[in-house]
Amino acid sequence: MNIYLSYGRDGLDVEIPENNLIGVLTFNASKPLEDATRAIESALWNPIGSSPLREIAPKATSACIVICDITRPVPNKLLLPPVLKILEERGIPGKNITILIATGLHRPSTPEELDLIVGRAIADTYAVVDHHAAVLEEQRYLGETRRGTPVYIDKRYVEAELKISVGFIEPHLMAGFSGGRKVVAIGCAGAETIKSLHSPRMLDDERCREGMIDENPLHDELVEISRMAGHDFMLDVALDAERKITGVFAGDPQKAHAAGVASVRQSVRAVVKEPADIVVTTCAGFPLDLTYYQAIKGMTGALPILKKGGMLILAAECAEGMGSDRFTAMATRFGDPAEFDRWIHEHPVEIDQWQLQECLKAVRRGQVVVVARGIPTEHKEKLFVQSAPSVEAAVEQGLRKFGPAATIAVIPKGPYTLVEVAAATG
Repeated sequence: MNIYLSYGRDGLDVEIPENNLIGVLTFNASKPLEDATRAIESALWNPIGSSPLREIAPKATSACIVICDITRPVPNKLLLPPVLKILEERGIPGKNITILIATGLHRPSTPEELDLIVGRAIADTYAVVDHHAAVLEEQRYLGETRRGTPVYIDKRYVEAELKISVGFIEPHLMAGFSGGRKVVAIGCAGAETIKSLHSPRMLDDERCREGMIDENPLHDELVEISRMAGHDFMLDVALDAERKITGVFAGDPQKAHAAGVASVRQSVRAVVKEPADIVVTTCAGFPLDLTYYQAIKGMTGALPILKKGGMLILAAECAEGMGSDRFTAMATRFGDPAEFDRWIHEHPVEIDQWQLQECLKAVRRGQVVVVARGIPTEHKEKLFVQSAPSVEAAVEQGLRKFGPAATIAVIPKGPYTLVEVAAATG
């Protein structure tokens, strides 16, 4: 059976033995909005749990709008213009508006990416700047959370009188769901804050996973940090598999985000009757599968439907290779997963180790095989995971291992799909 997978910019057609296939897990997202622009304007005029932005803006003389970087397909070209229009009409001049790209610890944006992220017109008119988590002088220290996380947030955000976030809500491998508080509390945070939030003390907790909000310690920490930093208004959207807007959630950062999560949860769930011997998944294609660092999100999202000891096949182009030099060095540095696990629990947190800890969760569950044309061979040979030249070759390997009757499940959109086993849904 031919199945289309999200892979890089162009996608990937793969052949899966139909007799073994027990499910192609796609989500039944809400229908795309007929008029997204009108829906955005309506949400700004009638927000959730908050006064309209037009009533909040006159109280400020400066504003900072936080947006996601290139790894998130947020439709900023639709979302930003009505927000900017309201701010300027309500007395905040364009020269006092900063659009801050919440890079977290990701690399800075390229000029070409700015065109993709915000569009040339906005980039030429407003101050569009990257957050630099590693530059301590650009952060403001705000104290510690109740759990002891040191809170450093970008000065440009903290010093703005009006603080707005723009993003989208999807399942997230650690925080349950993205959006709202996360773009501030991680995207605009200093390196020490990010390292603390991604330390083993946090990620060892089994509640730090996709789809989990209640009692998720990382979610709770992000909410507390965003409150400490100030977060006046949010505008998030939900997207379908084609990245068209299916819902708009604006207003109070906690209440609007909760409403968005409830809506997204229902639309992205996909259920299979039983765990599969072999699970084929992706990292949802460009831009999320640009690097192996990001592609690991595709691994963890598939684990709920993988049999213990089964085979997880991840198709991710990784056009930019492994990711940062720092992550590449760490991912190829340890002889085996057990050595890495001992190390992270015996040493201070190093940047990027958390993504490798998520990979470790997948390796503990079963055999992981990666199909990634962009990862150099010399790096593939040193990873915790195996590699294959094609999905078909990896599937054939799995059938040899588990037998001709082995079951296969496919997740074409990877982490955008919240997969579950029927018995686990109650």
